[in-house]
Amino acid sequence: MTVPRQRDEAAEKAKLLKGAAARTHSLMVSTANAMMREGMSPSVSEVAEAAGVSRSTAYRYFPNRSDMVRAVVAEALGPILDWEDRMNGSDRITALYAAAFPRLYEHEATFRAALRQSLEADGADATLGRGHRRQLLASAIRDLGLPKGKADRLIRALSLTFGVEAMIVLRDIWGLSDDEAQDTALWAAQAMIEAAKREAGGDGNEKS
Repeated sequence: MTVPRQRDEAAEKAKLLKGAAARTHSLMVSTANAMMREGMSPSVSEVAEAAGVSRSTAYRYFPNRSDMVRAVVAEALGPILDWEDRMNGSDRITALYAAAFPRLYEHEATFRAALRQSLEADGADATLGRGHRRQLLASAIRDLGLPKGKADRLIRALSLTFGVEAMIVLRDIWGLSDDEAQDTALWAAQAMIEAAKREAGGDGNEKS
């Protein structure tokens, strides 16, 4: 079952473009991605200049830098946005991490740049990349049978082990390899799930 509302507005809008419009949008996204990978935090105007697109055209596709970054992130996330799996219970989190972490490593520079731009926004746009993680993790634990309050808390806890921030901590601070970082993140996630299940089981019929 595909995660509901997983693809954000930027990705959905891109899918509706055809012909020259689709090619221009793709050119802008790929140019922004390349510039971000080089450590830049480009504006829409700077990307337009590098891509050979007029500013007026560029701003029709991306009214501001946040919209452009969201499109770059959606492109980099690719198949993760449509993640689905037939596993049940705790096996779903294993399948999600196995699908997501290699993609994070493949597009590491892009995700690091997007995170940096989000921080540079100084709270002006706190929505960058926020929804994907919530929706993916909610799908991964959907059949554990947890009360809503405990499920929500588990999702918040799992978010500490999933995404570019977790990758940065495990890779940069602890010096782990890709496989070691993924295994450590998954171990922590599974421990959280087991703790949440034990807590819910000890509450009897309590619903929170």
